[in-house]
Amino acid sequence: MVNTIFNEMLSSGSIWDIVERIILLILCLYPVIGAMFWFFGSLSYRWLKTNRKEVNFKFIPVPKQPMITIMIPAHNEEVMIEETIHYLSTQLNYYNYEILVMDDGSTDDTNKILRRLQMEYHNLRIIRVIKNKGKAHAFNIGMYFAKGEYILSNDADTLPEPNALMKYMNYFINAEDVNTAAVTANMDVQNRTKILGKSQTVEFSSIVGVIKRSQTAINDSMYSYSGANTMYSKQFLIDVGGFRQDRATEDISIAWDHLLFGVTPRFAPDIIFHMNVPETLGELYKQRKRWAQGGTEVWLTNAHLFLLHPIKYRYVISMFIDTTFSIVWSFFLFITSVIFILLMLYFLFTSNFERIWHGLAMSFIFVTFELFSGFLQLLAALLLDQSAAKFKYFLFAPLYMMFFWMVNPLTIVTTFIPAIKSLLGMGEGTWVSPTRKSLKK
Repeated sequence: MVNTIFNEMLSSGSIWDIVERIILLILCLYPVIGAMFWFFGSLSYRWLKTNRKEVNFKFIPVPKQPMITIMIPAHNEEVMIEETIHYLSTQLNYYNYEILVMDDGSTDDTNKILRRLQMEYHNLRIIRVIKNKGKAHAFNIGMYFAKGEYILSNDADTLPEPNALMKYMNYFINAEDVNTAAVTANMDVQNRTKILGKSQTVEFSSIVGVIKRSQTAINDSMYSYSGANTMYSKQFLIDVGGFRQDRATEDISIAWDHLLFGVTPRFAPDIIFHMNVPETLGELYKQRKRWAQGGTEVWLTNAHLFLLHPIKYRYVISMFIDTTFSIVWSFFLFITSVIFILLMLYFLFTSNFERIWHGLAMSFIFVTFELFSGFLQLLAALLLDQSAAKFKYFLFAPLYMMFFWMVNPLTIVTTFIPAIKSLLGMGEGTWVSPTRKSLKK
């Protein structure tokens, strides 16, 4: 069948016509190709990658434990901060660490709560940033006050598992880990009481459980860290100039900066952390717009490096190609969807029901292929992630595939202009904390 398609291409036009048709075919099938790529990549990680750290865990005795700074950039976190600090101070199975809270211009009772907690926990330190300038700015300041040679970025609504610090250090302490820049953990959704929370449980299993495994299996590359819980080597943060303060997403940009600097990011599927996710469509859309803008920003920032020096950056060229197709496909989907809707309306008003039926039938075939490939991707994710503990949420997979796959290209299209403005110096990292709910059940 494939030979027939290409023979038809070769016999029906010039080389440019052939290239145009191949690109059009790839764009039409991009979601299917991507899902299958992540599916086989995750299986490769599980069965072919032999140096996985999670299978060789070592307990580090107290005298040999490296110093860790748990850094919490916080802005108006009065709802969450106390129970987070209490958990981090009492529940972690590690001795040599401190907690450094960067209070970034909070206007609520965050600072008052922190000062009271400081009287209770000896390893809690607080730095007050007077003016809110964003998470990246607060982190960059705190980086130079941190006592630890390793820094765990921990959001105010995030609770890592008790063994997290010990597990993290297993990715840094061996001789072969000298080039490890950062290790990002495996996210688990805490608030699963509503359907959006349950659906995002499936989504994060797909993103973390499949895509990050695939990226690791291919060439130890990673498009993005998890800003909520990632352990950084402080020296490699300093080497790349810290976090970019004028970007929408500091975790995406620092991952690309590390890769282009030549150091290695790691994914740790065995380290679990729990956090709240948006429970309303409005909050979810705001979050995804920020993610989309951040991804486009780093693509625009670094595209010329890949185009001018493809040999130098050959080990991460797959990252650039995939991101390029993701952005181009988003515009392709948006434009073709508008054209499709207008054509369907035209055929409706002209009573050309045969063309309407034909258009809907072709769309159904396309969506069926997408759903099948997405089904395989999610099936692999839920089976591999946490020993299939999340498989019960598979019933929410259709909601994920039909809704979240459509949100992603929409947010890329709507944030493309803001991303360009950010690169022109009109971006800022100032943040507004989302609506918080207590992590206590």
